[in-house]
Formats: sequence, C-alpha cells, structure tokens
Amino acid sequence: MLRFQSLQDRSVPTAVWLGSVALLVTAMVVVGGITRLTESGLSITEWAPVTGALPPLSDAEWNRQFEAYRQTTQYAQLNAGMSLEAFKGIFWWEWAHRLLGRLIGLAFALPFFVLLVLREIPQRLAWRCWVLLGLGGLQGAVGWWMVVSGLAGRVDVAPERLTVHLGLALVIFVGLVWTALEAWAGEDHHRPPQGWSRGAAALLGLVFVQCLLGGLVAGNDAGRVFTDWPLFEGALWPPIDWSLGASAFLHDQGLVQAMHRMGGYAVFVAVLIFVIQARRRRMAQGVPTAAQTLFVAVVIQAVLGIATLMTALNPWLAGLHQAGGVAVLGLATWLLWSVRRSQPRMFMNAATSARAL
Repeated sequence: MLRFQSLQDRSVPTAVWLGSVALLVTAMVVVGGITRLTESGLSITEWAPVTGALPPLSDAEWNRQFEAYRQTTQYAQLNAGMSLEAFKGIFWWEWAHRLLGRLIGLAFALPFFVLLVLREIPQRLAWRCWVLLGLGGLQGAVGWWMVVSGLAGRVDVAPERLTVHLGLALVIFVGLVWTALEAWAGEDHHRPPQGWSRGAAALLGLVFVQCLLGGLVAGNDAGRVFTDWPLFEGALWPPIDWSLGASAFLHDQGLVQAMHRMGGYAVFVAVLIFVIQARRRRMAQGVPTAAQTLFVAVVIQAVLGIATLMTALNPWLAGLHQAGGVAVLGLATWLLWSVRRSQPRMFMNAATSARAL
C-alpha cells in the first residue's frame, strides 16, 4: 500500500494551487498547438510583456500591427495580399496564447506570495516553487526567442526552437504536478524501491522524449505528409533527404514523423511491460492502478494520434492529441511519484504481523 509516514508537513491549499496552475499549463500547450496549426504565431512581431496584454484598440493600432506583419517573410511568401480582417483572425490566436501565458504567471505568482506570507507552503517545497517561478519567467523569453527565428528568412519558427519552448513548458508541468502531489501527501522518509523507481523514471523520460518528438512534428508540419497508417504511403519507411546531414533528424518531415511513430510504439510496449510486471510481482497497492491508468491513456493517445494523422491534422483531433500528450506525461509523473512512495507488500505484511504479536 502507499504509506505516508509523516503528514504534518502537508498543505492542501498549496496542492490545489499548484494543480490548478498545471491545468492552465495544459491549456497553454493546447492553445500553442492550435496557434501553430493556424500559422498564427508570427502575427505579433514585437515582445511587449506589459503593454502587449491589451489588444489593438483603434484602427490606427490595427494598421500598425498589420504593417509590421507585412514585413515578415511569412507574409511575403504565404499570405501576400491578406486583408486586415484575415490578419485579425490569426492575430487573435497569438494574442490569446500570450495572454494565457501572462495569466499563468499571475495565477502562479500571486497565490505563491500570499501562501508564503501565510506560511502555508511547506518549507521543503518553497525552494521548488521559487524554481518554478523562475522557469516561468524564462519560458516567456524562450517563447520570444522562438518567434524571432521566424520573422525573417523563414515562413515559420525554427522547429528546434519550438521544441525547446514546448519542452520547457512540459518541465514546468511535471514540476507542478510533482510538487502538488508532495504538498497533498506530506513528507515521507522511507527508502523507495530502487529498481522500480528506475523503471518508472525511464518511462517518464520516454514519454517526455515522445512529447518532444511531437513538437518536432508540429514544427515541421510533418503531420501533413504520409497520412496513411501503419505504412508511409504504402512503404515501410519514408524517403529521407540525407543531404541535410544530421539536421535531417530535426528538419526532414518523413524522418521526424517516423521517429514520432517509433516513439509511440516504444511507449506503448514499455508501459505494457511495466503493467504486467507490476501485477505479477504484487507491487504495493496503488502502483498497479497508476500503471494501468497510464496504459489506458497511452492507448487513447495512440488512437487520437492515428486519427489526427489520417485526417491530415483535423484541428479538433489535433487539439485533443496535444492535450492527451500532456495528460500521459502527468500520469507518468504520478506513476513515478507513486512508486517512490510505495513499499513492497511483503514488508507491509511483516510489519502487520509484528504488531499483531
């Protein structure tokens, strides 16, 4: 069973706050994905962390924003002749994405300082919250670094920078989920089962890498090619432009999609093996349940991914697939946390027998 040896260092308000911010980060990832799908990410060509919170409020300001966009390579090569009304359509997606980022910052910072003053945050978790606050600020700068890559000489942002931006968001998400679980359960001092912890950590790492590969797929529009499954337009493997050298792993659409598919298969097999072993070896109560829940989520995510591919990136399916990826990552985090909090049944049974004597 799961055993919490010390509950005096828990804080339900802290857990609820962090869990709520984690949900906002999930929404942020989905909105960011839609922004990418709609080619909206370059519609705002300036970084104005404070004044940018307000949208254009006059015709003059709309025209100024539109004129700045018309200087980009994306406009010249993809959207030449675009009307102001059409521009507003992509502008609002990027503005909403940035506004949500600002709201997440406020949703984290304001309760954080209030809870600090009230001494509600357990001391052992306070430093983690400071790190998460710093990472949130860094994420804004990384987002602008990503946007800059697409303003001149490209029609979209650099896939590798988009993947870094996504990866940092997912690191923040994992940190929020883990710290929320710690706040909810309280401190625990027992030694976790090392073998199982390494296995669950490997699963979490594998899921994280798979999410990054999804970022490369999005950054390269690789989901719009080879829209059959399980083959690649009837072939076992897609053609790859190796003249790109090592950068083919970042920029070749066929190779990027193939890596994402292989990653999905690897996650499916690895989680299935973990579930089987957890049940056969009678892991502590709660761990098999967490593993099985993760496996069900992986299956649903795989189905969503295949459906998204075969519909050539249907926006609704693509949004669900992006949300599913974050959900799988969250469940993999929960699984690792559960394993590290667990004790083998045999030790629990021995302790029970000793108390009975």
